[in-house]
Order: sequence, then C-alpha cells, then structure tokens
Amino acid sequence: MHAQLKRDFERFKRELPRDFPAHVREAYQIDLGARYLGHPLPHPIGKGSGQLSLSQEQLETDRAAGLAFVVLKTVIAEDAEGGRSMGAWAIHETRMKVEHRVSEAGRQGWTVTWKGRGWDGSFEDYLPLVRTAADLTRAGDLVAVPSVKYHLPRLDEPFRAAEYEHTTGLLALAWGGRTLSLEKDFSPTLAGDALADEQARILRWLREVPDQIRRSVNDGGVRLALKLMNARFDDAFQLEMLAAAASADALVVFNRLWDPVSGVAFGGHDLSERNLRVLRQARSEGRALPPLSGSGNVCSGRMILEYARLGCESVQLHTFFQLPLSEYPATDGSRSQRALHALVFHPTDGLIAGMLELERQGSIDRRAGELRFLDLQNSGATSPRRHEGHEGHEEMPSW
Repeated sequence: MHAQLKRDFERFKRELPRDFPAHVREAYQIDLGARYLGHPLPHPIGKGSGQLSLSQEQLETDRAAGLAFVVLKTVIAEDAEGGRSMGAWAIHETRMKVEHRVSEAGRQGWTVTWKGRGWDGSFEDYLPLVRTAADLTRAGDLVAVPSVKYHLPRLDEPFRAAEYEHTTGLLALAWGGRTLSLEKDFSPTLAGDALADEQARILRWLREVPDQIRRSVNDGGVRLALKLMNARFDDAFQLEMLAAAASADALVVFNRLWDPVSGVAFGGHDLSERNLRVLRQARSEGRALPPLSGSGNVCSGRMILEYARLGCESVQLHTFFQLPLSEYPATDGSRSQRALHALVFHPTDGLIAGMLELERQGSIDRRAGELRFLDLQNSGATSPRRHEGHEGHEEMPSW
C-alpha cells in the first residue's frame, strides 16, 4: 500500500480525481467519511469562514476541487431597520498577507493576516450566496453553510432579540424552508475587543446565544455550530468555554490567537499546540461535548489525525489554501485541489499514510476490512513523539 501511495502521490500531482474518496476506499480500503454539523461528508477537509468563501465563483471552484464543506464569510446581523450592533466588524479589507510565523518553541509555520473582519456588503447581497449554498448542500455536491456574528450584550444588558429574529428568519427563508444549518462566529478579533475582557460575559454568551438563535426560527428549526475563540485567558477558561457551549449542535475548536501588540489574529504552531492541549485535557477529564470540528494550523494529514483523535469529526482550513504555489507538491489545479492532494496523498505526512501507520501500531482496527476515519474519535490520544525518518522526512508520530 505504501508503494501504491507513492505512485498515487506522483500521479495525482497533475490532476486530482474529483471523487478521490472513492479511489481511497477502493485502493486502500480506507473510508474517509466524516461529519460537520450532522452532515455526512465524503472526507473530513473543509474551508473555514473568511475571504475565500464570499462568492459563488469561489464555491464553484471548491465544489469542482472536491472539498467536503465550506463555511461562508461571516455576515453581520441586523434588525428590520438595518441597525447592526456589531457593525464595527463589517470592515472592508481584501488584501491578505501570507507569511511564515515562528512559534514560541521555534517551529516555523504559516499564518495569514488581514485587517478585515466580517462581510462588508449589504445583508441583501449575502442572501443569494446563502441560496447557492443551500442548493449545493441539497444536491450533495458540497455542504456550504452561512456564518453570522450577532449582538453580544454586556452582563447588565438584554440580547437584542429583534436582530436575532430578523437575521435568522431571512437566512432560513433563503435556505429554503428546511432545517437551517448555521455557524455562529466568535471571532479572534472579538477576543481582542473590550467586549471580551470579562469571563462571566463570555460564558453568558456561550450559554445563551444558542437559545436566542433557535427561538428566532419558527419553521424547520436550526442546526447550530459555535466557532469558539481563543480567549485572552488561560487553558482552564477554554475548558469552561467548552462546558458553557454544550447546548450547541456542534463546536468548531478553536479560532485563531490574538496578538494584542500588532492588533491582528494569527495562526501557526502556537495555535495548534494550544488547541490540541485544551482538547486533550477535555478528553482526559471525560467531558461530554457536542460533535467537534477542528480548526487551527491544519497543514498536513498528520495534523488532521491529531484533531481527529481528540474527538473532531472534520477540520476547517484557511491558511493552507493560500500558500505560494511553490509550497504545494502538485503542479496543476486550483489551490484547493493542490491542498487536498498534499493533505490526503503525501506519502509520509498525508492522511492515508497516517491512518496506515496507526493501523500498524494497533491504534485503529479495520471493520469489515476497512479503516474508518470516524473510528479515530474512539482511538485515544497521547502527545506524539516526533523523529526523523528516511531521506530527511519526518515520519508519522508514534501516537
């Protein structure tokens, strides 16, 4: 199988099969099936909300590339009169800077910085994008869901119910009368804002926002994911946030870190190390959590497996879709296709190689002759040990 993986890696540099999960199942007896917000997925790799998911053209490119799911750019909620309590987050900025970032431990990774925040157009202009997303989702071509930033009150303030009702109601209508799939974004820029400088206030949001959103939809209901921020507090508070958000249908863990000096959010290895450390602690304590989708420095199949073994049913990427073309081993295709090729088929760092390695180590077993990605959630996890492999490559860790 490793020899075949090397051949596929070279062969697919030129063109990635549209239905590569079917090829993986046939050639390696590996079922990459995953889930996001209850939606079954052909594989676990999706695109997080941001500048790469704000147009129908981008959605079509990702559908053609074979991405499993996409979260739309975050729209800012408003009431019937157009009032937006979070209007400060509707900042126009399209230029993104992709750069290396060295972690505190000295590991070099990637991050993307930009000063923009949420959707800066009108709410009316967002709704056609939601209709396209709903059509793609219903057709089974690509799960695509909207993302929203709603009013977040101070401790002595009520929620602005009119803003929740107007925004969620119109999103539900655009979605088409069935259960609305929705992601609520607690963004990294929120973590850096004075609004989020009190722990009690943040915990109130996480406990009460899901009910506020659900009460805004009369017919069909809503299936809600909360994308949690990395707050400016310690790991223990991150665990408190997980507990407070337990009424959501899914959690996206966790958004980027906030740099108060430069005033921007950032990723890289500092982000993934914190995220995985918190998830590992939650798992060791036996905390009951909603289904999880991992986010943060997902730059290899190996990292996908680290998130998966800590309970994540899928992962959301953003930075890895924006690297210089020279950083991808594939020679043709969109960045989404090139990213998928590296994440799945890399012979040492890819998802297939990692699952085969876990099988050899006895960490995951075949069922009915197949390895199944979703079985990783029950495989346990310890901190991986890294060591150098042949020809200078870093081998998959011994989990």
